[in-house]
Amino acid sequence: AARYINTIAHAIIASTRDYVRFPVGTHRDTSAAAGLPAHSGDIIFGMTASRANLAQGTSNKPQPNRVVIKLGTNLVTLESGGLDESTLADLTRQTAALRAEGLEPILVSSGAVGAGAGILAKIGYEDAVKGRRDLRSRQAAAAIGQVELISVYQRLFRTHGIDIAQALISRNDLNNRIGYLNVRNTLERLLRWQMVPIINENDVVGAAELAGVVYGDNDRLSAMLANALDADLLILLGTTQGLYTANPDVRPEAELISTVVRITGEILAYAKGPRDDRGSGGMRSKLEAAEVAMASSIDMVIADGYIPDVIPRIISGEQIGTRFVASDAKRTGRKRWLLTGSAEAKGGIVVDAGAVTALRSYGVSLLPAGVTDVVGEFNRGDIVTIVSPTGEKVAYGVANYNAKDIQTVAGLRSDEMRELLEEYHGMEVIHRDNLVMS
Repeated sequence: AARYINTIAHAIIASTRDYVRFPVGTHRDTSAAAGLPAHSGDIIFGMTASRANLAQGTSNKPQPNRVVIKLGTNLVTLESGGLDESTLADLTRQTAALRAEGLEPILVSSGAVGAGAGILAKIGYEDAVKGRRDLRSRQAAAAIGQVELISVYQRLFRTHGIDIAQALISRNDLNNRIGYLNVRNTLERLLRWQMVPIINENDVVGAAELAGVVYGDNDRLSAMLANALDADLLILLGTTQGLYTANPDVRPEAELISTVVRITGEILAYAKGPRDDRGSGGMRSKLEAAEVAMASSIDMVIADGYIPDVIPRIISGEQIGTRFVASDAKRTGRKRWLLTGSAEAKGGIVVDAGAVTALRSYGVSLLPAGVTDVVGEFNRGDIVTIVSPTGEKVAYGVANYNAKDIQTVAGLRSDEMRELLEEYHGMEVIHRDNLVMS
């Protein structure tokens, strides 16, 4: 009995050494100066960290094997239109080096609209896609430019003896459970065949028009793909150094945030939309991507794609840009799908404090008694966000009823639902099997 107790005690002691998750750039060394505050530029919640270890600027996580790399529009296209082939050649070289080392890189590449604009300019339609409000012209330019984009990638990768595969995917494809599995299975097979998949959002059919502005971006798509493929790391490369406390172009005193371990209202307040008409994502979409990645146990890095050898340096754990540090909690396949769809959640269900506690502590279904309000319009079967009274995203789940029906039964006991609803699908607003915590 004594030996048994001693063994358990040692196991508990060993496990507590890793209980606090230190940010990238530290070592899990219990002798570190535990009382020191985090150095300027690191957003670290619920912990303190050694200044010396943070200064080393490297991660002690194992080297990732499967990496999703997203290349932004401003990085791969020229301001005058067309593709920046010299930059693409260098990024292709870095990606090919990963493949040569046995890693599994997946590229999510923007640039189809810019490539199409370059071709249109050569034949006299240089004004065809200027501005972000002409959705039809931009989608047509994407159809033209996608051919150019993939042909450039094919030529560049073949100089390194690597073949590629093209996949045009819309985010809605991943919201659908069958589409999600098809995408996952196809890309898994391509990786097994040692191909480098080149993925782009299907702009011709996938871009939505929101208040007159095209709102299609590859940031969230890349996070959804990283989740679907159970990737180890997501890298978003563009022309910005990372997440700043303010726009550095306007406020030179803005500080680069090197590490984020939790996305809070303060972090979201730093995010802005696209800076120009070439890109379509902006920092807000990158933070939305980070939410999906972190909840899926995938670290994410935002960095400047012009930094020499930026990809292998990030892979090796060097502190570059802003790293979003994920938890170690692994999800089941269905839970991962729910997190993938959370990037495109159709609406929200506001719940009271008691429901928040029950969901977080006991893993229960959401019943109508805990609902206080409904946000937006959604149908039965859509993925929705569960929101706390303070506006915090608590969980995501598949709605068992549409928005109107949930509003009708909000705050009622489950046995009162049948009399008020035309179609009764059970007492749960969201069943616990269709719910995942954020």
